[in-house]
Order: sequence, then structure tokens, then C-alpha cells
Amino acid sequence: MRIGKQDAPFTAICTSDAESIRVRGQDLCGEIIGKMDFTSYFWLLVTGSAPTPTQKFFADAVLAAIAEHGLVPSVVATRMTYAAAPEAFHGAVAAGLLGCGSVVLGSAEVAGRFLAEVVAGGDAEAAVRALRADKKAIPGFGHPQHSGGDPRANLLLQLAAERGIEGPHIAALRAVGACLPAVIGRSLPVNVNGAIPAVMLDVGFPLAALKGISLLARTASLIAHLQEESERPIGFMLSGAAAAAISYDGP
Repeated sequence: MRIGKQDAPFTAICTSDAESIRVRGQDLCGEIIGKMDFTSYFWLLVTGSAPTPTQKFFADAVLAAIAEHGLVPSVVATRMTYAAAPEAFHGAVAAGLLGCGSVVLGSAEVAGRFLAEVVAGGDAEAAVRALRADKKAIPGFGHPQHSGGDPRANLLLQLAAERGIEGPHIAALRAVGACLPAVIGRSLPVNVNGAIPAVMLDVGFPLAALKGISLLARTASLIAHLQEESERPIGFMLSGAAAAAISYDGP
């Protein structure tokens, strides 16, 4: 049984023969290895074109911004999985990545789609009111710890202003923030998952691949936590703390 489209049996990412490997039209050994940094290679792989210096700068900045933030759920899942299955390094990394959804880490994708809708519709307040009518959170705003302002978001937006790349998505982010007091009765700070899509979309990164930025960055952090877990294990401490913190209230 055929499912889905069957009329485009092609890929433009990679091909190889007995003598060479070509990635996005470039010779892997002659033009990429030892000549292109990984951030540029990531951009090339995703978009098909090498980044401009500005695009590379902001890709580097956002990857660094989102990689690490302590014992967040993805890290806890990874370290506890490794404690239980130390032979499955890859499984522990996967455990952390599988939980990157609409609330934590993957929320940059949600915020990006929301900002794209605001840009297309041209009315930030109407978009916010529609979310509130459905009792949904405002993507890209608020933070449980950085209630006075997410320092990562503030810096990314400052860099965008300094380097002159503020475009329609950053403008949409600011418009949403400006209308929040009128709609919800209070201001909320922009968080890093609001700043990342605003900046990346304005420098030309594709909307459909936004979640990949968070996944790539957090993978580096998870590997670091697993290296530490192998030498200074806390996975079972995390499990024990969870058991001690939660009381049974069933029959």
C-alpha cells in the first residue's frame, strides 16, 4: 500500500561514488573537512547554502544560548537513564531529546510559528487575544526563574540591534510584548525561546527547521552531562529526590 506522495524520488543533500562524497554540491574532503566550521556546515546542510558572516554569527550565538541551563527536564531524563542503563549512552541522549516539546526546549519552534503568524496577519494584539481565548500561554514570553528578564534573550536581541538585523519577526516579538499589559493585565519578559526564533527567522533560517537548533545545541549539553555522570553520578540521587518529594494519595 502506498502512503503519501510518490512522484518526487530525489534528495539534494548527499551523494557518493567510489572516489568521492558530495554534500550539498560540495566535495566533503576537498571543500568541507578542515575548511568549514561545524556551524557553517550545519547551516549548509539545512539550507543548501553556506551562511553569510552575519548568519553564522547568530547561529553560533543561539546555539550557545540554548545548549545548557542546569538540571532541566531533558538533562534529568538523560542522567537518570544513564544511571539505569550505563551501556546505552545513545539511549540516554535520546531520552533527553525525546522530551523536547512545546513547554521546554522545543518551545522555540512554537514561538517561531506564532511570530510567523503575527507577521502574516499584522495584528499582534488580535493574535494574543486569540491565544488567551483558547487559554493558551503566550509563546516566547515568561520564565519561572528569570522573571525580571531572561539574560540570554536580552543579549540576543541586543546583538540583533547592534548588528542591524532587526526585521519583521523581532518587530512582531516586540509588538506582542507591548500589547500584553492591555490583554493579560501585566507585562512578561521575552524568554530565550522567543528571542531565538525572532533572530533566526530574521537572518533567514527556515521556519520548519527551527526545532533543530534547540535539538542540536542541547545534544552537546547532554553529552557533557553524561561525561560528568560517568565520573560523578547523580542520576540515582535525582531519582531518590523525586521519590522523596512526591507523596502517594491513591487508594
